[in-house]
Amino acid sequence: MKEVVFSAAQWALILGGSSGFGLATAKRLAAAGLSICLVHRDRRGAMKRIEREFDIIRGNLQPKAHFQALNLDALTPEGITTTLDAIAEAARNPGAHRPIRVMLHSIAFGNLKPIAPIPDDFSRRTEELMERLAGELDTTSDRLREVAERLLLEGFDALSPLVPPVYGDTLIEDEDMERTIYSMGTSMLSWVQAIFGRGLFAEDARVFGLTSEGNDIAWRGYAAVSAAKTALESVSRSIAVEYAPYGIRSNIVQAGVTDTPALRAIPGSASMKATARSRNPFGRLTTPEDVANVIYLLSRDEAAWINGSLIRADGGEHVAAS
Repeated sequence: MKEVVFSAAQWALILGGSSGFGLATAKRLAAAGLSICLVHRDRRGAMKRIEREFDIIRGNLQPKAHFQALNLDALTPEGITTTLDAIAEAARNPGAHRPIRVMLHSIAFGNLKPIAPIPDDFSRRTEELMERLAGELDTTSDRLREVAERLLLEGFDALSPLVPPVYGDTLIEDEDMERTIYSMGTSMLSWVQAIFGRGLFAEDARVFGLTSEGNDIAWRGYAAVSAAKTALESVSRSIAVEYAPYGIRSNIVQAGVTDTPALRAIPGSASMKATARSRNPFGRLTTPEDVANVIYLLSRDEAAWINGSLIRADGGEHVAAS
C-alpha cells in the first residue's frame, strides 16, 4: 500500500504520459493522492493498450481524486489552452484555486538523424569479423547476425560489438533541429509561463524535466536530442531562479539507460542497453518506476529546498567506470 501524502485537490500535470517515465510517474503520484491530468498524443490503434494503462491509474486514485487523459498536441498554443481549461474546470472548488502541484515534462518527440555521412568503412571491420566467424562455423553471416541479435536481446551483452547500429542516409536539417529543441527542451518554459499566467500553480509547486547522459556524451544520431536536453537543463535552472519567489521549484532528473519506446527509436539502442547493464553497479537497466519514485520523493514537502538541481536516478551508472 502506497503512502498517501498529497491532497486530491492538488494535481500532477504529466506531459507525455502514455508510456515510459510519464506513465510510471502518473501511476506513482496517483497512488500518493494527487489528481492526474495526463497529456499524450497517440494514434487510435494504440489506444487499446494505453487505455489499459489508464485503468491502472484510475485504480490507484484516492477518494475524491480526478483523472483526465487528453489526446492532443502539447506543443501548440491550442493544446496548452485546452489542457489548462480542463484542469481549471475540474478543480473548481475552494481548496483547489491553485491546483497544479507537479508538472512533469516528459515529451519525447525528436529527430534522430545523423549530422554527418556515415564513413564507408564504419561497419566494414564488423562485417569482416562476421564473415570470418561464419566461415569458421560453416554458416552464413546473416544467420550469425540473426543469432547475435537474438542473444543480445536475451541479455548476452558481450555480443554487442557484433550488432552495429543501422543509421539512415538522410542528414539532419535546420528544421529538424529546431523542432526537436523546442519539443524536448524549451517547450517546458512555454508550459510554465502559461500555467503561471493562469494562476494555476500551487503555492509550493514542483517542475521536472528529464534528461539523459546524452547531454554531455555524443552519440551518433543524437545531436538534436542532445541539444534539446541541454536547452532543457538551462531553462530549468532559469525557472528555478526566476520563479522561486512565487514558490515554484524546478529540477532535472537524469535517468540511466532505460528500456522505453523513446530509447528503442535510437539507432544502436541494443548496444547502449548492453553497455549500461555491464557498467551499472547493480547490473541492470534503470526502470521507469525507478525514476517515478525519485520524482515522487522530490514532490514531497520535505524536498522543498531542492531547486535548480540535476539529480541522477541511475543506480550509479554515470559514475561507474566504463
